[in-house]
Amino acid sequence: MAMASRFRISYHKRLYGALVIYSIFLLGCFAIFQYHREKEYKADEMNSRLQVLNEELIAEMADGKSIEEAVMWIKPGFPELRVSLISREGRLIYDNLVDSLPGNSHLSRKEVRDALKYGSGFDLRRHSESTGDVYFYSALASDRFLIRTAVPYTVTLNQLLAADYAFLWFMVAVTAVMCVIGFFATRRLGRNVERLNEFAEKAESGESFFDAKPFPNDELGNISNHIVLLYSRLQKALADRDAQHKIAMREERDKIRIKHQLTNNINHELKTPVASIKACLDTLITHPDMAPDKRLRFLTGAESACERLNSLLSDVSLITRLDYGGDAIARETVDIDEIAAEVCTEFELIAKEKGVVIHNGIKDSSPLNGNVSLMMSIFGNLIDNAIRYSGCTRIDMKMLRLDNGKQLITVSDDGCGVPAVHIPHLFERFYRLEKGRSRSLGGTGLGLAIVKNAVLWHGGDITVTINQSGGLTFSITLPSGERDGD
Repeated sequence: MAMASRFRISYHKRLYGALVIYSIFLLGCFAIFQYHREKEYKADEMNSRLQVLNEELIAEMADGKSIEEAVMWIKPGFPELRVSLISREGRLIYDNLVDSLPGNSHLSRKEVRDALKYGSGFDLRRHSESTGDVYFYSALASDRFLIRTAVPYTVTLNQLLAADYAFLWFMVAVTAVMCVIGFFATRRLGRNVERLNEFAEKAESGESFFDAKPFPNDELGNISNHIVLLYSRLQKALADRDAQHKIAMREERDKIRIKHQLTNNINHELKTPVASIKACLDTLITHPDMAPDKRLRFLTGAESACERLNSLLSDVSLITRLDYGGDAIARETVDIDEIAAEVCTEFELIAKEKGVVIHNGIKDSSPLNGNVSLMMSIFGNLIDNAIRYSGCTRIDMKMLRLDNGKQLITVSDDGCGVPAVHIPHLFERFYRLEKGRSRSLGGTGLGLAIVKNAVLWHGGDITVTINQSGGLTFSITLPSGERDGD
């Protein structure tokens, strides 16, 4: 295999060799054609000269001379001339080169047949009756007989082609020039084919193909450039696919980790209200004669724990649907103005009790292809968190149309804010700044996680910043108008 590879002839040499062979073959065909054409021309010329002699012989015999006298009159100018007199039945009547006349018929001779049929004819063949030399025969028919003259045919190839040597040399020169031009043309083509072959070998082994030099601007070069471009795009697509696969695997691992973490956190969070309910019920069971006011306090504590447990289960159910069943959540045209107004009305009484003023500046927003319940959860959790934990006196909700066709909604407060170290963790599940205080205020630790997942489900994004004057600002970017294909 290595030996065959070592002695393998390159594509350029094979192509150039084929071009040279073709050129030589074409030149040879032309030379052969010229030879036969010149031979036919010489034959026609010789036949014309002999036909003149035949006509003179017939004319002399018509004047009353015998065939011998006519031949003697003409022969001094043609010492090697052979003259035959043949009847129209093909019988040889006279021949100046034979002593005795053969008895066989001459109708089988080509020149005789053609003369009887067309009036004249000629042929080139070997004379078997005498020396065996080649003779050129020319026959002419009259009313009573045929006159046939013949001369030895000794014209060589050089003599036949002498008139065309100049043209042949010209053709040889043209062929040589074309071979030189063909050498450079095939070498260029061969190099391109070798580069393309190198690319094919690298593509087969999956290697990257980096070749800064482009292919020439011709049909093969364009095809090669397109192939290389397609392969580069394929490599990029494969690289992107691998990258996406890695991202998907990482996301899958993150989902599994979050699922385990969520399970552990839920288990931990459930223990507190369940333990509180059990403690209240155990106390009531073991003290049946408890005073009514104390009994009411334990029942109220159990009810409060049940409400917190119910809220926790509701939040866990919602965030689980967003994680694993987001495609199953129904979409409809959502009026953001209407939802914001409804949520503000819902929290108006609680805010008034806490001394908080809610200013709703969301007006003339674009309709959104989303879910009403999720949008209410977004506004509800942000307002509820501000009222419960920030110690604010004012909550501002604003809407701004962006140049990229999206809409920006901000929810800000003038409360105490949070230390900057907590900002990256605010949207994490069950993350609390003050765990005991959050539980005492009824929080589940899932509110902001629900907000972020609900915004992402709507195709938007959410960020949080600390205000210079205090408090936090949540910025929500949402699509403007209904999204196609949802």
